[in-house]
Amino acid sequence: MIEVESLTKVFRENPAVDHVSFHVGKGEILGFLGPNGAGKTTTMRMLTGYLPATAGTVRIGGYDVQKQSMEVRKRIGYLPEVPPLYSDMTVEAYLDFVARIKRVPSAERAERVARSMELAHVGDRRRELVHRLSRGYRQRVGLAQALVHDPDVLILDEPTAGLDPKQIIEVRRLIKSLAGAHTIILSTHILPEVGMTCDRVLIINHGKIVAEDTPEHLTTQLRGGERLRVLVRGEEAPLREALAGLEGLQEVAVTPLREGGALSVALGVEPERDVRGKVAARIVGKGLELLELRSERMSLEEIFLQLTTEEAEDGARSSG
Repeated sequence: MIEVESLTKVFRENPAVDHVSFHVGKGEILGFLGPNGAGKTTTMRMLTGYLPATAGTVRIGGYDVQKQSMEVRKRIGYLPEVPPLYSDMTVEAYLDFVARIKRVPSAERAERVARSMELAHVGDRRRELVHRLSRGYRQRVGLAQALVHDPDVLILDEPTAGLDPKQIIEVRRLIKSLAGAHTIILSTHILPEVGMTCDRVLIINHGKIVAEDTPEHLTTQLRGGERLRVLVRGEEAPLREALAGLEGLQEVAVTPLREGGALSVALGVEPERDVRGKVAARIVGKGLELLELRSERMSLEEIFLQLTTEEAEDGARSSG
């Protein structure tokens, strides 16, 4: 449904988006994740035709965004960072206006407006002027305008910005409910957003894609995706001797605990390696008391920090 090939945007010789390529299947929800300034909003604007690309191509539903812009716009609903609202109109009048400019047939217009208000939970404010709405309600009206013409593709840039916790849960449920009938790209810097909402995650940093996978696979396929948490009673030196050179271990971090004279040990493990038996045998073989050994996965937050930090460090080294 969405095909992006070598998409690039350069501002004054500085690449904001650098040869980004990805595909999104019909009915899929793709989470576009990255820190502020990573290139998310610039990419969203190019996908919608709002901003021309320096190089590369975008096709939505088979139509080229640059060459067949009007055909693309008929098929997408776009919620930018700042919702495109007219403050002197009522909610209902504004959504009717949007439905008209998006050429919703007159016989269907009232039903589409009512449906979009229902989905975005703004029906109770239908006769209220937009400028009187809270920031959270304005965000939801922006979501309603993206939905009013029932588009094939939804491109949502920070859709939960400004919402309270209850509203955030409602919007996440709405986005999940739209999957299948709509193809959705959801851009955010909020990590729980992608884990709870998206089928697949694309992580962008400094304009480049640094990872792409499902939230579940990201925690196992990347370096350090698996960890062992070990609790040992004994001295640190013999513990480190016991674990030194053990195949499959990537790192050993030891933290002395104040109570009981125990050591908390975090072990980074290579993907698809099970070293629990060898770790236990070596610790016990050194005469140390093994109190606990359990496997845990890195959280999405830890993976995100690992990827964006390492990518930034690599860039600094290459430019130094």
